Amino acid sequence: MDSRLDQLCGWLTDYFSLADGAAISPADLSSVCGDASFRRYFRLQQGGRSWIAVDAPPEKERGTAAFVDVATRLERAGICAPHVHHVTLQHGFMLLDDLGEQSYRALIQQPTDAAQLAELLPLLPAMAEQVFVDGLPVYSEPMLQAEMDEFWQWYLAHHRQQPFDTQEQQCWQQLCDLILAELGAQPQVFVHRDFMSSNLMRTPQGMVGVIDFQDAVIGPLTYDFASLVWDRYISWSRPQLEAWMETVRQQMAPQIDPQRWQRWCDWTGLQRNLKIAGRFARLNYRDGKPGYLPLIPRFVEFIRDVMARYDELAPFRPMLEARLCEQ
Repeated sequence: MDSRLDQLCGWLTDYFSLADGAAISPADLSSVCGDASFRRYFRLQQGGRSWIAVDAPPEKERGTAAFVDVATRLERAGICAPHVHHVTLQHGFMLLDDLGEQSYRALIQQPTDAAQLAELLPLLPAMAEQVFVDGLPVYSEPMLQAEMDEFWQWYLAHHRQQPFDTQEQQCWQQLCDLILAELGAQPQVFVHRDFMSSNLMRTPQGMVGVIDFQDAVIGPLTYDFASLVWDRYISWSRPQLEAWMETVRQQMAPQIDPQRWQRWCDWTGLQRNLKIAGRFARLNYRDGKPGYLPLIPRFVEFIRDVMARYDELAPFRPMLEARLCEQ
């Protein structure tokens, strides 16, 4: 029995005002691959078009109102995002446009697919410059710090079973303070916060559609770029990364020195990759979602790579290297 699915079907039936006592049933809905949240997505064919119905249990998912808000912001900025046709916040139900089944995750699977990723880069300045940000949450230092702390709380303490001692905890905070300073020095703009290939769609009309944006914030200029190129499925070569860094710098911040921009990208990526390694461990040990655990080694390598590139990070390398693993 799936009582929420039955409720969703009744909600959809009411919305479409079906004639002659007809009703939408679970058999009319096909499940769409979701994400790490408790939200569920279903495709529905009705009235000669395709829709996406969303079930976001209010007791577990509190981002439904934020989704509606950000969808409106993106649409007003001319960015392709699913229009919200109907929503009932107290139930956690939404009815959205269907942007199709072709995600960029399916199009970008190996290093030879760099051209497909390049299609996504123009969205970065568009979001940063055109999306209205007043009223969005600020990606504050406490939020960024809490994300990085998931690295030692869940990856080191739970997964590696090698927690920091008191002195190492102080060193960790010094490292975090350096990272926070680099993120805080950047212009603060609209940040999707999970801007990656699986949250970007190539629509049937050939547009790039954006989904899963309910966690958007005002944050560092390079954050969405870092999310995109330090990918959970592909490790791009350093020359390719630097070429994309320069392309995006010219589009988003041509006044910034290239070396300074590269540093911003690297250090923002370091913050995110520390977070992701910890978050994926948390999904396994706290939430019972083991599928993310095998993805951690790639992020460990991302962390290693950036830690080796900057002299200021040298004092912290031994503390981390002794605990990093690829399993």
